[in-house]
Amino acid sequence: MARLRLDEVARVAGGTILQGSPALTFGSYGIDSRLAAAGGLFFAVAGRRDGHEFVAAAAAEGAAGAVVSRPVSVDGGDFGLVLVQDTVAALQALAAEVLVRQPVKVVGVTGSVGKTTTKEFTAALLARRFRVLKSEGNYNNHLGLALSLLRLEPGDEAAVLEMGTSAAGELRTLARIAPPDVAVITNVNPVHLQFFESLDAIALAKKEILDGAKPGATAVLNGDDPLVMGIAAGFAGRKVTFGRGPRCDIRAEAVESKGYDGFELRLRYGHGSVRTSFPFLNEAAVENLLAAAAVSLSLDLSFEEIRPAIAGLRPSAHRGLLVEAGRDIRVYDDTYNSNPRALESALNSLAALPAARKVAVLADMLELGESEKEFHRRAGEVLVQAGWDVLVAVGPLAAFIAEGAAAAGMGAASLHRFADATAAASAIGGIVREGDLVLVKGSRSMKTETIVDALRTRGKE
Repeated sequence: MARLRLDEVARVAGGTILQGSPALTFGSYGIDSRLAAAGGLFFAVAGRRDGHEFVAAAAAEGAAGAVVSRPVSVDGGDFGLVLVQDTVAALQALAAEVLVRQPVKVVGVTGSVGKTTTKEFTAALLARRFRVLKSEGNYNNHLGLALSLLRLEPGDEAAVLEMGTSAAGELRTLARIAPPDVAVITNVNPVHLQFFESLDAIALAKKEILDGAKPGATAVLNGDDPLVMGIAAGFAGRKVTFGRGPRCDIRAEAVESKGYDGFELRLRYGHGSVRTSFPFLNEAAVENLLAAAAVSLSLDLSFEEIRPAIAGLRPSAHRGLLVEAGRDIRVYDDTYNSNPRALESALNSLAALPAARKVAVLADMLELGESEKEFHRRAGEVLVQAGWDVLVAVGPLAAFIAEGAAAAGMGAASLHRFADATAAASAIGGIVREGDLVLVKGSRSMKTETIVDALRTRGKE
């Protein structure tokens, strides 16, 4: 963690010390009083609840100080307080200052689908040569990005940062905090359509990472995505493309499924290539790997350097993790989130795996705007076309997945509908049979992980 004194915090944030010694030094930073660490600095951010109401709680957990935008009362004169006009702006200013003091290579990763996986892959590959900081989980907004930068340690050489957006202007803010040396755009797809009027509007929002990149920065771009290539047309810096197309700089060739062991494929860059195993079941992850490889090669790592790291990659929790649930039942836990493109890819890839039956447990895909019903019906059609045997539809929008599956020919006995994940979790044990492959996927707030937990618990009985 970066170490900052109380007087430095006040100076950088444009604030005033209300109490505490100017020499008081902080070694951690946060916005959740429950996670406050000894010697940490708490930022009283006004969100769904006002952080000022929890300054005392942060102090009780061991925090040594707080940044506030209005005076608060905290017992003990040793507790540091800095008064600023805007606590979020203060947090961002401190993060930017830390990056100036320790000018690591910044890799900013954005896109509609696959940001977190690409970030994880990139960090793992770069770690073959560099000491790497990566943003935790999906800490990808105006708060999470700043908190990630405040975790920089002396000796760190690169920072791989996920940059998310659900509205125009958000990426511009993130790039201002951490201007990328390498700006990655994974793809442009129908995600957050509730907040954008069109795919073109989403693409323009993604372009902000290129507009905010450092002079001389490299853009790593999905060469198979015309919207990505369109917004990058005017980018003046170096461009490195990835994809399956023959014109892409980094390409995947001869991709071969090895069943539950994942894939084997050949990575090609110019005249060089390397054959590697890739232990993921969803072929969509190949795109994320190509993006990570493109970043690595753009920073002068070689194929031979990154090859051992590729074979060692593993899925993160709830992002394509295969779970054994007893009785030879395999559960593909992809419950972290869902969108049309990611779901279609999962349905098509997993359908090729051997199993007694293939059971898709699919919950609502949210934030899709006026076309939400159509997207769900289409998912049902894809499910049947791919050869899935059973559908468990969870939630009101998932009922349209069932509608699409029925229209495509799935019989009523193979269709199960539930109002929510709790109801589905209670019934899933009576639906799944020995030898089944079960895909569980839905938007984050649908809580489909409870269905995976129910299957795991049942498998232990």
